[in-house]
Amino acid sequence: MVTHMFVVEILLFLPLLAFIVNAQEPAILDITKYGAKSDADISEALSNAWKEACLSNTSSRIVIPPGTWSLSQVKLIGPNKSPIELQVQGTLKAPIGQLPNKDGEWITINYVNYLEISGGGVFDGQGTEAWKRNDCHKNKNCAKLPLNLSFNFINNTYIHDVTTKDSKNFHVNCISSHNVKFQRFTISAPDESPNTDGIHLGRDSNITIIDSIIQTGDDCVSIGDESTDIHVENVTCGPGHGISVGSLGSNVAEKDVIGIYVKNCTFLSTVNGVRVKTWPSAPARLEVKNLHFEDIIMDNVSYPIIIDQEYCPHNLCNLKDPSFVKISNIFIKNIRGTSHYPEAVTLVCSRTNPCVNVQISDVDLTYSGNLGPTTTKCANVNPTLSGKLNPPICAKITGAQSS
Repeated sequence: MVTHMFVVEILLFLPLLAFIVNAQEPAILDITKYGAKSDADISEALSNAWKEACLSNTSSRIVIPPGTWSLSQVKLIGPNKSPIELQVQGTLKAPIGQLPNKDGEWITINYVNYLEISGGGVFDGQGTEAWKRNDCHKNKNCAKLPLNLSFNFINNTYIHDVTTKDSKNFHVNCISSHNVKFQRFTISAPDESPNTDGIHLGRDSNITIIDSIIQTGDDCVSIGDESTDIHVENVTCGPGHGISVGSLGSNVAEKDVIGIYVKNCTFLSTVNGVRVKTWPSAPARLEVKNLHFEDIIMDNVSYPIIIDQEYCPHNLCNLKDPSFVKISNIFIKNIRGTSHYPEAVTLVCSRTNPCVNVQISDVDLTYSGNLGPTTTKCANVNPTLSGKLNPPICAKITGAQSS
């Protein structure tokens, strides 16, 4: 049987495959040939190699050899005429302190088509000292900290077999991009590291994250507005805050989220498992629909399944008005494992726009603590239930209901 994911994989890489078949052997651009030395900043050498690759009419492979390399900050901008591979074999280290451009990210790649990042190397943000100064949870005017990797307007891109670790802020942003695949991609930061989201997506289409390990102090994957056809499969998440759609609704310009597929994933001692979160008392009226959470293992997850349309962290909002975000066509299937707290399933939808067509089947989540039986919390939702359900889902529902 041909699976949906298999079809997506084929469609995703047909353009890249065509390039590979027709491409000649790439020109090798070793950064040491551009003046890079292991005891000095390699930003200029990498930038010069990149510029040459962008101007080339044939494919290029930029090589960062094995070893440890200091990289202060770099912005690699297209467009490129031919495919580029950035092969990172060594370990790149960011400055421990402030970057040269304090408002920029550590490594930025923009406006590129047919990019590959590979090589088994490491992007080390060296964020330990910066985390100690992060007070953004209580200070709206907190100092901006840089991301490890910022991808913007990239298309037909394959990022695989590399590691990003200890970013000062998010590890990866992928914004306004199309047809991007992360595979065997490792993200590593301790659970106490603040705001170190693994991969944040926004205004993207056809993004695949597969066969990867994500360990962070925040969301393993966060999905922002105007995202379509996002596939997260065979990913191990933990520590971290789980895989989140949102938060959504705070900006009136936000656009719909359609087609999110989280399958065959494992969550290890995360704060949340799969989560959808929207702001109350907020202006946006977008739709979130066609979400699939299937074949997932929860191992000691605090809150395994959450739809929260009253999301209000640090009391930064109020519940006077409901969320205007419409949520529909949610499929939750074959979720099993253990919950750290009794409330294993939370489905709190908007009282103005109750969740529509929520289908839940074969959920088996146990809680072995002494705070009471395993429970669920439901409001403004009337899910369709089937298969084995432990605990009983939405035995008590408050508020408006919609099937």
